[in-house]
Amino acid sequence: MKVWVLRHGEAQSRARSDAERELTAHGREEVLKSAVHLSDKSVQRIIASPYVRALQTAELVRQSLGFNDPVVTVPWLTPDSSPREVLLQLDKLGVDEVLLVSHQPLVGELIGVLAHGSPQQAEPMSTASLAELEGEFVLAGAMQLNSVRHV
Repeated sequence: MKVWVLRHGEAQSRARSDAERELTAHGREEVLKSAVHLSDKSVQRIIASPYVRALQTAELVRQSLGFNDPVVTVPWLTPDSSPREVLLQLDKLGVDEVLLVSHQPLVGELIGVLAHGSPQQAEPMSTASLAELEGEFVLAGAMQLNSVRHV
């Protein structure tokens, strides 16, 4: 299985709530630069946090790739979600290649769990950073971190 983990692009610093923060113009540019690295990949599903900035990021990637299926929104990709819960959900997906669009600290901790078996070995992820992991099984420490691209 291949898992790409994308942190949302730069977002507004203020909104009525954290969940409502939107991407800035710079954030949209960052996302489009990251999306280029997915253009030759076989992403089967794009899954995003329900937060506005993550949904906007996922939609920009979807459009950039010419991906026909809609973005799937899930509650287990919010900033404070558990990496272990994400592993459980990924195991149920039934797809070989998936893009997850989420937030810090979750994205860094998730990569740490997948590649090293521990959220304490979190990967630093800037806005619109894209990580590629690959492995036969979605288990803690069982996936290889192939690359991390920072914009």
